[in-house]
Amino acid sequence: MKNDEKINAWIKTQLEAQKEPSFQQFMAKLLPGIDNILGIRLPTLRKIAKQLAKGKWQDYLLLALDDSYEEIMLQGLVLGYAQGNLQEKEPFLRSYIPKIDNWSVCDSTCATVKLAKEEPEAFWNFLQEYLHSNREYEVRFALVQMLDYYINEAYLAHVLESIDHVNLKAYYVQMAQAWAVSICYREFPQQTLPYLKENHLDDFTHNKAIQKIMESLKVPKEEKLLLKTLKRI
Repeated sequence: MKNDEKINAWIKTQLEAQKEPSFQQFMAKLLPGIDNILGIRLPTLRKIAKQLAKGKWQDYLLLALDDSYEEIMLQGLVLGYAQGNLQEKEPFLRSYIPKIDNWSVCDSTCATVKLAKEEPEAFWNFLQEYLHSNREYEVRFALVQMLDYYINEAYLAHVLESIDHVNLKAYYVQMAQAWAVSICYREFPQQTLPYLKENHLDDFTHNKAIQKIMESLKVPKEEKLLLKTLKRI
C-alpha cells in the first residue's frame, strides 16, 4: 500500500470510529442538499487535522479524498493548522476553495486559515479574485475572511467597499454581506452608520444587516431606534 493510500485509509478508519448517527441527522438538517455527511463533531475533526498538519501536509492535500463532508472539511482545517506562508499554501488554497459547497465548511475553514493575520496585504489581494467569483461559496469565503480578520481601522473602509461591490445574488453570499456589515457597525458604529444610510445592497441584505445589528447585545438601545428607521420597506 502506497503512503497516500495509508493516510487516506487511516483517515477513513478514524472517521468511521467517531461517527454518530444522531449527529449526522442533526447536521443533515443544518446542511440541506449535502448528502455525504458521516456525523463527526468539529472538535474531533480538528484533532485529526492537527495530526495531519504535523506531517507532510502537502503530500496529504495532493491526494486527499473528497468522499465525505468531513474529508473535505479536514482539508480546510489542515490548511489552517499547517506551518507555511501564503506562497507555500496558495496552490493548495486554489485547489481547495472550489470544493467548498456549504456554509459550515466555509466558515470553519475561514476560522482556521489565518493567513490574513500573518500577511494581511498579500492575503487581501489574494481574496479579491474570489470576492468577484460567480460561485456562491467562493464569494462567501472571501467575505467571511474579511469579517473574521479585516474589520479594523486599517481595513474598515476597504471592507465596506468590498461588501458593496459584490455582484452575486445568492443566499449565503447575502447573509455573509449582512453579517459583515453588522460586525463593522458593532466595532465601528460612527464610521459604519453613513454606509447604512447609503449603500448599494439589495433590500434583503440591507434589512438583514440592520436586523443582525439590532440583535447584538453590544449595541445600545438608543442606536437601535435610529437603525430601525433605516430599514427599507
